[in-house]
Amino acid sequence: MKPPAKTNAARLLDSLNISYELRTYEVDPEDLTAISVARKIGLPPEQVFKTLLAHTNSGASSKSGDHLFAVIPGDAELDLKKLAHAAGAKKAELASLKEVEPLTGYIRGGVTVMGARKPFPAFADETIELFDVISVSAGQRGLQILLSPADYLRAASASLADLTKAPMKGSTGA
Repeated sequence: MKPPAKTNAARLLDSLNISYELRTYEVDPEDLTAISVARKIGLPPEQVFKTLLAHTNSGASSKSGDHLFAVIPGDAELDLKKLAHAAGAKKAELASLKEVEPLTGYIRGGVTVMGARKPFPAFADETIELFDVISVSAGQRGLQILLSPADYLRAASASLADLTKAPMKGSTGA
């Protein structure tokens, strides 16, 4: 089996002399969840980080707000109020699915901060630092990059913040 093709994210890591591992998995178009990806690559869901595109409605500084990335554990839910606070904005909302590819160059299930079409600010959930290795999308469905959190934060120019909702009592997380 030939090795996977280098993505823009992998090329960025190469240019920064950051070591990483590419890991392929079988894509199920009906189930693109990070929990499913985690199962397929053999990592716990909290170690597989998903990248979400959001935008802020910052009011005075701009008419339409600014786009930004939120990088959170695969088994967590983004807290938009916390994201807005981290970005210094009044309000944050998830970008619509139709905005994602034109703005990032990536399709749903393959979005990553690294090598995105535009360098939007990135915020990573503070739990990223709890692990020796994390996994993020390599920029295409079926391919993950495994690397150290510190290297990811440097490559993505991401700021740390508390971004997730507290799990509900009795929740199974599924």
